[in-house]
Amino acid sequence: MRTLTGHLSLAAGLLLANPAFAAGDKPFFSLKNTDFVVLLGLILFVAILVYFKVPSLVAGMLDKRAEGIQSELDEARSLRDEAQALLASYERKQREVQEQADRIVAAAKEEATVAAEAARADLAKSLERRMAAAEEQITNAQSAAIREVRDQSVTVAMSVAREVIAKQMTAAQANGLIDEAISEVDAKLH
Repeated sequence: MRTLTGHLSLAAGLLLANPAFAAGDKPFFSLKNTDFVVLLGLILFVAILVYFKVPSLVAGMLDKRAEGIQSELDEARSLRDEAQALLASYERKQREVQEQADRIVAAAKEEATVAAEAARADLAKSLERRMAAAEEQITNAQSAAIREVRDQSVTVAMSVAREVIAKQMTAAQANGLIDEAISEVDAKLH
């Protein structure tokens, strides 16, 4: 209220220093002087405002508004701090996930290398087995071919021998050979 009273006295002083007041053609403290009437209206208006405590209400409203703004600022600061903490947390999690992904990729590369080496070793063993099987088949085929050639040569030799013997042998000699073969078989069986 002191500040309001101080303002009122300042306003009154400024009005008294008015050139119309200094001219003196109308007395200043007359109701016919419009400046004086306006001054009285202003003083009355200010007095009514002070009586109904409007300045304190306005100051209270301004204080409430300032408190509201301050609380909003505090809330904004806390939200910003929370957002920064959350961002830091996500960045940390992103780094951890990236590190884990790098470890997984490295492990996968290592496993792929090991699997490739194992596949090469398995392929070499498989080739060795197939080569051995092929060599065995070749050996078997050679043996079969040799056997077949021998069998053919025996068959041919027997045919030739039969023809030669048939041309040179008489029926009596053939019967003697048959009897001899029967007696040999009989001796071997008993």
